[in-house]
Amino acid sequence: MNLVSEIAEHWFGLCRKPPAVHALQTGIGIPMGSAWEGLPDGGGGGSGTIRRGIGAALSGTKTLAQNRQLLWFTLLAGLVLAGNAIGQAALRYLDRILQPDIIVSYVLDFFLEFITVFCLLLLLAGLVLSLSSKKGGSASFSKGLAGAKKYWKPIFLWSLVLALAGILLFRIWCYVFTGLPPDFRFNTFGPYFFDSTINQFPFNWTLDWAMLTELPGYGGRSLLLLIYPFGVLEAMNFLVINLLLFVLTPFVVPLIVLEQKTLREAVAGSFALMKKSWAEIATCAAFLGVVVFGVFLTYLLVQAVSGIVSPYETVMFHPTVTWIALALLYNLALVTFAFVVATVGGIAALHLYTSAKSRQMPGSPGPEPHA
Repeated sequence: MNLVSEIAEHWFGLCRKPPAVHALQTGIGIPMGSAWEGLPDGGGGGSGTIRRGIGAALSGTKTLAQNRQLLWFTLLAGLVLAGNAIGQAALRYLDRILQPDIIVSYVLDFFLEFITVFCLLLLLAGLVLSLSSKKGGSASFSKGLAGAKKYWKPIFLWSLVLALAGILLFRIWCYVFTGLPPDFRFNTFGPYFFDSTINQFPFNWTLDWAMLTELPGYGGRSLLLLIYPFGVLEAMNFLVINLLLFVLTPFVVPLIVLEQKTLREAVAGSFALMKKSWAEIATCAAFLGVVVFGVFLTYLLVQAVSGIVSPYETVMFHPTVTWIALALLYNLALVTFAFVVATVGGIAALHLYTSAKSRQMPGSPGPEPHA
């Protein structure tokens, strides 16, 4: 990790000030043992890792249930991603009408990703601060978000880094996938793995997409079609890449807002904490991912009940108005659930941060599971 620390210091040493020594708020408004309530006792090793990882996710769910104001994070994060989808559609429209140079196109992609990442990190900082300031009562997300504003500089810089990393990862992903022989290009692992699914019912909920493709005045394509599915697909690809980056650097924002670390110190500190808790983080992320994927698979049940699979390709099985309405409600419920789970993931990251810091402190035995 010395090499990683040196690289981090070289690139992120942008805010130089004497490092402040702060006492760790071990509670940060969340009971230390709550992440392991209701789970069977277990020792260290693999069973303890799984117990702590899943326990953080369950504790995050409990915390959210007890602090409904945190659902503002869910709503605002959803609006940010909706804005990203609209922005992706606008960029596609500009590419078609203006046909800008490839460098200009990349710059616009980067700018949109940066704005989205910055807003999401600012919301995450508000979530962390709202939980850390909780004193027995319910957490106030508005107060936490207001307090996050004074950390906008390191969050701004970290957003630049993540946006650049996200763009590069996606381009590498596309390059590697397209370079594979055709027999090895499994679309499930490709950069546009949502394409085949979004063409199916209930995600394809229109009577006939042809009715959206020839709206006069928009170059033969309606703005609605540019947003859905094209803008939504790009936003989902953006989300997958940035969720991966968040899982790899989950403690940067807590270190910035709770311990007033510089960006350089927060990145180095996050890597140091990751050495102690990477297995718990992976377990927690995998558990939440399996939950979302399990709920997502209910679309197969909707298809079985409706008898509609691909209305875009099978003209005789266009959905009725009733099924279109039910599909819209299903999509809304699925998206809402996914963002609620994302909120739980943010809270769980704070639990894991507290646990990792307590184990890092000299003489601290770490949290013990409740009997």
